Amino acid sequence: IGTLFVGMLASCEDQGYDDFGEETVPTVAMNGEWMIEISDLDGNVYGSHLVHKTYELDGQLWISDRIGSSNSFTGWWVETPLDANLGNLTFSATDELNTADESVVTITEGKILKNAAVSPSGAIVDSIYFKAVFDYDPGTTLVFAGQRRTGFLEDE
Repeated sequence: IGTLFVGMLASCEDQGYDDFGEETVPTVAMNGEWMIEISDLDGNVYGSHLVHKTYELDGQLWISDRIGSSNSFTGWWVETPLDANLGNLTFSATDELNTADESVVTITEGKILKNAAVSPSGAIVDSIYFKAVFDYDPGTTLVFAGQRRTGFLEDE
């Protein structure tokens, strides 16, 4: 029994994981998956329940609706870096390359509001909102609005 107890204590040591620590990136409060509806300024809906992701890449916040590493997208084919203000959770992009389709996109009024939405299952979640104009249709402003994805089946 003594040998078993010593073996159990030894198995709880940090050997091999000494340099591992929980690290976060500066944009962690803005990173996540979002369920978004896309409409125009007149309220015409072009898509709903579309998964978008915000994430950090090389020190910059990005938004994308790419599905994994494939060349498939869930919404309006957007994948672009953002200028983020981490203090007030706002973001924008001015004439940025949209790597999803090689267009140019301008994103305005981007913001994440903490605990400002209710998911279909009733969970209180963050909301996201922004407007986008693409160079191939400069007269159309698209509105992207939604909430943080919960992962609950009821919200999918």
